[in-house]
Amino acid sequence: MVARRLFDFPSVGWQHPFADMEHMSRQMNRLTQAVLGRPGLHWLSARVFPAVNLTEDKDKYYVRAELPGIKASALNIQVNGRNLTISGERTISSEGDNIRYHRKEREAGKFSRVIGLPGDIDADNVDAKMVNGVLTVTIGKSEAAKPKQITVH
Repeated sequence: MVARRLFDFPSVGWQHPFADMEHMSRQMNRLTQAVLGRPGLHWLSARVFPAVNLTEDKDKYYVRAELPGIKASALNIQVNGRNLTISGERTISSEGDNIRYHRKEREAGKFSRVIGLPGDIDADNVDAKMVNGVLTVTIGKSEAAKPKQITVH
């Protein structure tokens, strides 16, 4: 009697289980490079701009957004309910008509980012500053959203 192994793959002609998917991915990369002039499925991925951090302390929320190369005067910042909206337009100077890109990750165009805040805000207590391409929006919490100390009698 011959003992069989749990997985008895043939030793000749065996392929990795995901070989067909890898082959299809390579074909898609070639197709997108032919159509768009660059490899990969970058055009399918959702780009989130600007990148933000949202933090809070007991009195305020802080939203910090990376906006390199954008002037503060080109931004539109609004609060509505529990949402902060940052919008504007990023322009990138032309690099010429006869340019061939090897990598293009910097995109130009209009953007709008809505950041949901975790609690109620005081819309009259909002401040925004831009320093070295980082926008900091400080938003006061409403009195209802602030923590309250309860005294036990």
